[in-house]
Amino acid sequence: MSTSHQPLRWVRAALAAAVTTLTLTVAPAAHADAPAQPPLPDGFGLTKVATDPAILAANTPTNFVITVTTPQVAGTHHIRIILPADYYTNTTKHYPVLYFLHGTNDDPAHASLAWPALLAASARSSMITVEPDGGLRGWYANWLNQSTAAGAQNWENFHLGQVIPFVDADLRTIPDKAHRAIAGLSMGGFGAMHYAEDHPELFSQVASLSGAIDLGRDSMDVRMAAVGTLTNGAGVLCGSSTDGGCPGGFGPTVDSDALFGTPYPFSIFYPFSDVLWNAADPSTHLSKLTGMGISLYVGNGNNNPADEEFWAESATTHVKTNLDALGLPSHYVDYGNGAGWGACDGRHSPVCWAADMVDFVPRLEAAFGA
Repeated sequence: MSTSHQPLRWVRAALAAAVTTLTLTVAPAAHADAPAQPPLPDGFGLTKVATDPAILAANTPTNFVITVTTPQVAGTHHIRIILPADYYTNTTKHYPVLYFLHGTNDDPAHASLAWPALLAASARSSMITVEPDGGLRGWYANWLNQSTAAGAQNWENFHLGQVIPFVDADLRTIPDKAHRAIAGLSMGGFGAMHYAEDHPELFSQVASLSGAIDLGRDSMDVRMAAVGTLTNGAGVLCGSSTDGGCPGGFGPTVDSDALFGTPYPFSIFYPFSDVLWNAADPSTHLSKLTGMGISLYVGNGNNNPADEEFWAESATTHVKTNLDALGLPSHYVDYGNGAGWGACDGRHSPVCWAADMVDFVPRLEAAFGA
Protein backbone atom coordinates (compact mmCIF):
# COMPACT_ATOMS: atom_id res chain seq x y z
CA MET A 1 0.00 0.00 0.00
CA SER A 2 2.70 2.37 0.94
CA THR A 3 4.47 1.82 -2.36
CA SER A 4 1.38 2.59 -4.38
CA HIS A 5 1.03 6.04 -2.67
CA GLN A 6 4.61 7.20 -3.28
CA PRO A 7 3.83 8.83 -6.66
CA LEU A 8 1.06 10.86 -4.98
CA ARG A 9 3.42 12.01 -2.25
CA TRP A 10 5.93 12.96 -4.93
CA VAL A 11 3.30 15.04 -6.75
CA ARG A 12 2.38 16.80 -3.50
CA ALA A 13 6.02 17.51 -2.75
CA ALA A 14 6.57 18.81 -6.26
CA LEU A 15 3.52 21.06 -6.02
CA ALA A 16 4.70 22.40 -2.65
CA ALA A 17 8.14 23.12 -4.08
CA ALA A 18 6.57 24.85 -7.07
CA VAL A 19 4.39 27.02 -4.82
CA THR A 20 7.40 27.90 -2.68
CA THR A 21 9.43 28.80 -5.76
CA LEU A 22 6.56 30.84 -7.16
CA THR A 23 6.19 32.68 -3.86
CA LEU A 24 9.88 33.47 -3.70
CA THR A 25 9.98 34.75 -7.26
CA VAL A 26 6.68 36.65 -7.25
CA ALA A 27 7.06 38.47 -3.91
CA PRO A 28 10.06 40.59 -4.94
CA ALA A 29 8.27 41.50 -8.18
CA ALA A 30 5.42 43.01 -6.16
CA HIS A 31 7.89 45.23 -4.26
CA ALA A 32 9.66 46.12 -7.46
CA ASP A 33 6.57 48.07 -8.55
CA ALA A 34 7.31 50.67 -5.82
CA PRO A 35 10.32 52.82 -6.80
CA ALA A 36 13.17 53.11 -4.35
CA GLN A 37 13.67 56.50 -2.74
CA PRO A 38 16.73 58.34 -4.18
CA PRO A 39 19.82 57.38 -2.16
CA LEU A 40 20.82 60.99 -1.28
CA PRO A 41 24.37 60.17 -0.10
CA ASP A 42 26.16 62.27 2.52
CA GLY A 43 27.84 65.39 1.27
CA PHE A 44 28.37 69.14 1.62
CA GLY A 45 28.69 68.78 5.39
CA LEU A 46 25.42 66.85 5.80
CA THR A 47 25.38 63.35 7.29
CA LYS A 48 22.25 61.23 7.01
CA VAL A 49 21.22 59.46 10.20
CA ALA A 50 18.37 57.12 11.06
CA THR A 51 14.88 58.60 10.81
CA ASP A 52 12.30 57.81 13.48
CA PRO A 53 10.29 54.71 12.49
CA ALA A 54 6.98 56.54 12.91
CA ILE A 55 8.12 59.13 10.37
CA LEU A 56 9.47 56.46 8.02
CA ALA A 57 6.11 54.69 8.09
CA ALA A 58 4.46 57.76 6.59
CA ASN A 59 7.05 58.21 3.85
CA THR A 60 6.15 57.54 0.23
CA PRO A 61 8.48 57.46 -2.80
CA THR A 62 7.41 61.01 -3.74
CA ASN A 63 6.80 62.55 -0.30
CA PHE A 64 9.35 61.64 2.32
CA VAL A 65 11.44 62.93 5.21
CA ILE A 66 15.13 62.33 5.77
CA THR A 67 17.17 63.15 8.89
CA VAL A 68 20.58 64.80 8.83
CA THR A 69 23.20 66.25 11.11
CA THR A 70 25.55 69.14 10.41
CA PRO A 71 28.26 70.91 12.40
CA GLN A 72 26.53 74.18 11.48
CA VAL A 73 23.46 73.59 13.68
CA ALA A 74 23.21 71.53 16.86
CA GLY A 75 20.98 68.47 16.89
CA THR A 76 19.33 66.38 14.20
CA HIS A 77 17.25 67.93 11.44
CA HIS A 78 14.44 66.75 9.20
CA ILE A 79 14.17 67.65 5.53
CA ARG A 80 10.93 66.94 3.68
CA ILE A 81 11.24 66.30 -0.06
CA ILE A 82 8.23 66.21 -2.39
CA LEU A 83 9.09 64.81 -5.81
CA PRO A 84 7.11 65.04 -9.07
CA ALA A 85 4.88 62.06 -9.84
CA ASP A 86 6.91 61.18 -12.93
CA TYR A 87 10.31 61.45 -11.23
CA TYR A 88 10.98 57.70 -11.40
CA THR A 89 9.57 57.11 -14.87
CA ASN A 90 10.79 60.16 -16.79
CA THR A 91 14.42 59.58 -15.88
CA THR A 92 15.95 62.20 -18.19
CA LYS A 93 13.75 65.03 -16.96
CA HIS A 94 15.11 67.75 -14.65
CA TYR A 95 12.94 69.97 -12.46
CA PRO A 96 12.80 73.44 -10.89
CA VAL A 97 12.86 73.56 -7.09
CA LEU A 98 10.83 75.41 -4.47
CA TYR A 99 12.42 75.76 -1.05
CA PHE A 100 9.63 76.24 1.48
CA LEU A 101 10.48 77.50 4.98
CA HIS A 102 8.21 76.71 7.94
CA GLY A 103 7.27 78.92 10.88
CA THR A 104 8.17 78.80 14.55
CA ASN A 105 7.53 75.73 16.67
CA ASP A 106 7.23 73.51 13.62
CA ASP A 107 9.07 70.63 11.97
CA PRO A 108 9.20 69.40 8.34
CA ALA A 109 8.26 65.95 9.62
CA HIS A 110 4.77 67.26 10.42
CA ALA A 111 2.43 65.93 7.73
CA SER A 112 0.63 69.30 7.78
CA LEU A 113 3.58 70.83 5.92
CA ALA A 114 2.85 68.64 2.90
CA TRP A 115 0.36 71.28 1.80
CA PRO A 116 -2.37 70.05 -0.59
CA ALA A 117 -1.24 72.60 -3.18
CA LEU A 118 2.26 71.12 -3.10
CA LEU A 119 0.93 67.59 -3.51
CA ALA A 120 -1.16 68.80 -6.45
CA ALA A 121 2.00 70.23 -8.02
CA SER A 122 3.67 66.86 -7.47
CA ALA A 123 0.79 65.18 -9.31
CA ARG A 124 1.31 67.62 -12.19
CA SER A 125 5.03 66.71 -12.21
CA SER A 126 5.96 70.37 -12.34
CA MET A 127 8.62 70.82 -9.65
CA ILE A 128 10.49 69.48 -6.63
CA THR A 129 9.70 70.95 -3.20
CA VAL A 130 12.25 70.90 -0.38
CA GLU A 131 11.32 71.87 3.18
CA PRO A 132 14.40 72.06 5.40
CA ASP A 133 14.30 72.26 9.18
CA GLY A 134 14.41 75.83 10.47
CA GLY A 135 14.32 74.95 14.14
CA LEU A 136 11.68 75.94 16.66
CA ARG A 137 13.05 79.49 16.47
CA GLY A 138 16.16 79.36 14.27
CA TRP A 139 15.09 82.51 12.39
CA TYR A 140 16.92 81.46 9.23
CA ALA A 141 20.07 83.30 10.22
CA ASN A 142 23.54 82.73 11.60
CA TRP A 143 23.15 83.78 15.22
CA LEU A 144 25.53 86.32 16.68
CA ASN A 145 26.03 84.24 19.82
CA GLN A 146 27.02 80.64 19.10
CA SER A 147 27.67 79.79 22.76
CA THR A 148 24.15 79.67 24.16
CA ALA A 149 22.35 76.64 25.56
CA ALA A 150 20.97 76.13 22.04
CA GLY A 151 24.44 75.26 20.69
CA ALA A 152 25.56 76.02 17.15
CA GLN A 153 22.95 78.06 15.26
CA ASN A 154 24.25 78.75 11.76
CA TRP A 155 20.99 78.27 9.90
CA GLU A 156 21.89 80.32 6.85
CA ASN A 157 25.08 78.31 6.37
CA PHE A 158 23.08 75.09 6.73
CA HIS A 159 20.39 76.01 4.21
CA LEU A 160 22.27 77.93 1.55
CA GLY A 161 25.72 76.40 1.87
CA GLN A 162 24.71 72.79 2.45
CA VAL A 163 21.08 71.91 1.70
CA ILE A 164 20.91 73.58 -1.72
CA PRO A 165 24.11 72.00 -3.12
CA PHE A 166 23.15 68.67 -1.52
CA VAL A 167 19.80 68.73 -3.34
CA ASP A 168 21.32 69.84 -6.64
CA ALA A 169 23.93 67.08 -6.46
CA ASP A 170 21.58 64.25 -5.50
CA LEU A 171 18.31 65.05 -7.30
CA ARG A 172 17.57 65.89 -10.92
CA THR A 173 17.16 69.62 -10.46
CA ILE A 174 17.65 72.50 -12.88
CA PRO A 175 20.36 74.10 -10.75
CA ASP A 176 20.08 77.76 -11.70
CA LYS A 177 18.47 80.96 -10.44
CA ALA A 178 15.68 80.91 -13.02
CA HIS A 179 14.46 77.54 -11.75
CA ARG A 180 14.85 78.04 -8.00
CA ALA A 181 12.32 79.76 -5.71
CA ILE A 182 12.02 80.37 -1.99
CA ALA A 183 8.90 80.93 0.08
CA GLY A 184 7.90 80.70 3.70
CA LEU A 185 5.27 81.43 6.31
CA SER A 186 5.50 83.50 9.49
CA MET A 187 9.15 83.12 10.63
CA GLY A 188 9.73 81.38 7.30
CA GLY A 189 8.42 84.44 5.46
CA PHE A 190 11.22 86.39 7.10
CA GLY A 191 13.66 83.63 6.11
CA ALA A 192 12.53 83.65 2.48
CA MET A 193 12.89 87.42 2.13
CA HIS A 194 16.15 87.46 4.08
CA TYR A 195 17.74 84.73 1.98
CA ALA A 196 16.50 86.21 -1.30
CA GLU A 197 17.95 89.61 -0.37
CA ASP A 198 21.24 88.19 0.89
CA HIS A 199 21.64 85.92 -2.16
CA PRO A 200 19.61 87.26 -5.10
CA GLU A 201 21.84 85.21 -7.40
CA LEU A 202 20.17 82.04 -6.09
CA PHE A 203 16.45 82.74 -6.51
CA SER A 204 14.11 84.03 -9.21
CA GLN A 205 10.94 84.00 -7.08
CA VAL A 206 10.27 84.84 -3.42
CA ALA A 207 7.05 84.67 -1.41
CA SER A 208 6.07 85.62 2.13
CA LEU A 209 2.94 84.20 3.73
CA SER A 210 2.07 86.23 6.85
CA GLY A 211 5.77 86.88 7.21
CA ALA A 212 7.65 88.69 9.97
CA ILE A 213 9.21 90.81 7.26
CA ASP A 214 9.57 94.14 9.05
CA LEU A 215 11.95 93.90 12.00
CA GLY A 216 12.90 97.58 11.96
CA ARG A 217 12.96 99.83 15.01
CA ASP A 218 9.64 101.33 13.88
CA SER A 219 8.00 97.90 14.01
CA MET A 220 8.97 96.85 17.52
CA ASP A 221 5.89 94.65 17.99
CA VAL A 222 7.10 92.19 15.37
CA ARG A 223 10.67 92.43 16.65
CA MET A 224 9.63 91.73 20.22
CA ALA A 225 7.47 88.80 19.10
CA ALA A 226 10.66 87.36 17.60
CA VAL A 227 12.56 88.08 20.83
CA GLY A 228 9.87 86.21 22.75
CA THR A 229 10.78 83.02 20.92
CA LEU A 230 14.35 83.38 22.19
CA THR A 231 13.42 84.06 25.81
CA ASN A 232 10.31 81.86 25.87
CA GLY A 233 8.43 84.98 26.85
CA ALA A 234 4.92 86.27 26.30
CA GLY A 235 3.54 87.64 23.03
CA VAL A 236 5.57 85.28 20.87
CA LEU A 237 5.22 84.78 17.12
CA CYS A 238 3.69 81.31 16.77
CA GLY A 239 3.69 79.99 13.21
CA SER A 240 2.91 76.28 13.59
CA SER A 241 1.28 74.52 10.63
CA THR A 242 -0.63 72.24 13.02
CA ASP A 243 -2.79 75.06 14.44
CA GLY A 244 -2.12 73.68 17.89
CA GLY A 245 -0.33 76.79 19.06
CA CYS A 246 3.13 76.66 20.60
CA PRO A 247 2.49 74.97 23.95
CA GLY A 248 5.90 73.36 24.21
CA GLY A 249 7.97 76.52 24.06
CA PHE A 250 10.90 77.09 21.76
CA GLY A 251 13.74 75.10 23.27
CA PRO A 252 16.34 76.29 25.78
CA THR A 253 15.86 79.86 26.94
CA VAL A 254 18.55 82.16 25.57
CA ASP A 255 19.24 85.88 25.96
CA SER A 256 17.38 88.40 23.83
CA ASP A 257 20.67 89.37 22.18
CA ALA A 258 21.54 85.83 21.04
CA LEU A 259 20.20 86.25 17.49
CA PHE A 260 21.19 89.72 16.24
CA GLY A 261 22.57 91.34 19.37
CA THR A 262 20.50 93.71 21.44
CA PRO A 263 17.04 94.43 20.01
CA TYR A 264 17.12 97.85 21.70
CA PRO A 265 18.67 101.11 20.46
CA PHE A 266 21.46 101.10 23.09
CA SER A 267 23.48 98.47 24.96
CA ILE A 268 26.74 98.19 26.84
CA PHE A 269 27.44 94.94 24.98
CA TYR A 270 28.58 94.38 21.39
CA PRO A 271 27.33 95.56 18.95
CA PHE A 272 26.13 98.28 21.40
CA SER A 273 22.90 98.97 19.50
CA ASP A 274 20.26 97.26 17.36
CA VAL A 275 22.35 97.74 14.22
CA LEU A 276 22.28 94.02 13.35
CA TRP A 277 18.50 93.82 13.73
CA ASN A 278 18.20 96.77 11.36
CA ALA A 279 20.66 95.15 8.95
CA ALA A 280 18.58 91.95 8.90
CA ASP A 281 15.27 93.79 8.39
CA PRO A 282 13.90 92.73 4.97
CA SER A 283 11.85 95.91 4.60
CA THR A 284 14.99 98.02 4.20
CA HIS A 285 16.79 95.96 1.55
CA LEU A 286 14.05 95.44 -1.00
CA SER A 287 16.04 96.88 -3.90
CA LYS A 288 18.06 93.64 -3.83
CA LEU A 289 14.95 91.87 -5.12
CA THR A 290 15.03 93.77 -8.41
CA GLY A 291 14.05 91.45 -11.27
CA MET A 292 12.68 88.81 -8.92
CA GLY A 293 9.05 87.68 -8.78
CA ILE A 294 7.68 88.82 -5.40
CA SER A 295 4.49 87.50 -3.77
CA LEU A 296 3.03 88.75 -0.48
CA TYR A 297 0.05 87.25 1.37
CA VAL A 298 -1.47 88.45 4.63
CA GLY A 299 -4.75 88.81 6.55
CA ASN A 300 -5.81 91.33 9.17
CA GLY A 301 -6.19 89.12 12.24
CA ASN A 302 -9.78 90.32 12.43
CA ASN A 303 -8.32 93.64 13.62
CA ASN A 304 -7.36 91.99 16.90
CA PRO A 305 -3.93 93.11 18.19
CA ALA A 306 -3.74 89.85 20.18
CA ASP A 307 -3.53 87.88 16.93
CA GLU A 308 -0.09 87.71 15.28
CA GLU A 309 -1.68 88.36 11.89
CA PHE A 310 -2.63 91.88 12.95
CA TRP A 311 1.08 92.71 13.18
CA ALA A 312 1.99 90.65 10.13
CA GLU A 313 -0.42 92.82 8.14
CA SER A 314 1.32 95.97 9.36
CA ALA A 315 4.71 94.53 8.38
CA THR A 316 3.54 93.32 4.98
CA THR A 317 1.78 96.59 4.17
CA HIS A 318 5.00 98.47 4.98
CA VAL A 319 6.95 96.18 2.65
CA LYS A 320 4.38 96.64 -0.11
CA THR A 321 4.59 100.45 0.27
CA ASN A 322 8.38 100.32 0.01
CA LEU A 323 8.24 98.05 -3.04
CA ASP A 324 5.87 100.47 -4.76
CA ALA A 325 8.18 103.37 -3.95
CA LEU A 326 11.04 101.48 -5.59
CA GLY A 327 8.93 100.67 -8.64
CA LEU A 328 9.23 96.93 -7.98
CA PRO A 329 6.13 94.94 -9.02
CA SER A 330 4.66 92.40 -6.65
CA HIS A 331 1.67 90.09 -6.31
CA TYR A 332 0.03 91.38 -3.12
CA VAL A 333 -2.98 89.75 -1.50
CA ASP A 334 -4.47 91.15 1.71
CA TYR A 335 -7.44 88.87 2.34
CA GLY A 336 -8.58 90.77 5.43
CA ASN A 337 -10.82 88.57 7.55
CA GLY A 338 -10.47 85.70 5.08
CA ALA A 339 -13.92 85.93 3.55
CA GLY A 340 -13.79 84.36 0.09
CA TRP A 341 -10.24 83.09 0.63
CA GLY A 342 -10.78 79.35 0.94
CA ALA A 343 -11.45 78.31 4.53
CA CYS A 344 -9.36 81.21 5.85
CA ASP A 345 -10.51 82.95 9.02
CA GLY A 346 -8.19 85.95 8.69
CA ARG A 347 -5.96 84.77 11.52
CA HIS A 348 -2.30 83.68 11.72
CA SER A 349 -3.54 80.24 10.84
CA PRO A 350 -2.82 77.17 8.67
CA VAL A 351 -6.20 77.40 6.96
CA CYS A 352 -5.16 80.78 5.56
CA TRP A 353 -1.71 79.58 4.52
CA ALA A 354 -3.29 76.61 2.73
CA ALA A 355 -5.41 79.08 0.75
CA ASP A 356 -2.31 81.20 0.03
CA MET A 357 -0.58 78.13 -1.37
CA VAL A 358 -3.54 77.39 -3.67
CA ASP A 359 -2.97 80.82 -5.24
CA PHE A 360 0.83 80.86 -5.12
CA VAL A 361 1.81 77.40 -6.38
CA PRO A 362 0.15 77.53 -9.84
CA ARG A 363 1.56 81.01 -10.36
CA LEU A 364 5.01 79.69 -9.45
CA GLU A 365 4.61 76.77 -11.85
CA ALA A 366 3.73 79.23 -14.63
CA ALA A 367 6.78 81.36 -13.82
CA PHE A 368 9.04 78.31 -13.89
CA GLY A 369 7.56 77.32 -17.23
CA ALA A 370 7.90 80.75 -18.81
